[in-house]
Amino acid sequence: VQLQASGGGLVQAGGSLRLSCATSPSIFKINYMGWFRQAPGKEREFVAGITRSGIGTYRADSVKGRFTISRDNAKNMVYLQMNSLKPEDTAVYFCAARPVPSRDPGAYEYWGQGTLVTVST
Repeated sequence: VQLQASGGGLVQAGGSLRLSCATSPSIFKINYMGWFRQAPGKEREFVAGITRSGIGTYRADSVKGRFTISRDNAKNMVYLQMNSLKPEDTAVYFCAARPVPSRDPGAYEYWGQGTLVTVST
């Protein structure tokens, strides 16, 4: 497994979770990293992304002001801090990697297994 997401769980609305994505050094150093999510019956959608340098970050409008993406280059880790969670954030969350930024999940070469986030009312 080249990418591995973790940190999901059950949380009440308004709560917080931090997702982590561990990846191999070869993937991490050359790639833009993204987080996606897929709710039951829905298509996979872009959540957030971060450039190799960590300077450029991107977020979907639905999570702006609530979610923050970051990366630790020394540990080959990417994080998604999720605050003020809403029931509509319930989904399986995936981390992914590709050479340059994109919001299209079909453009990504590397995927981790998902981690389930469930937000209760």
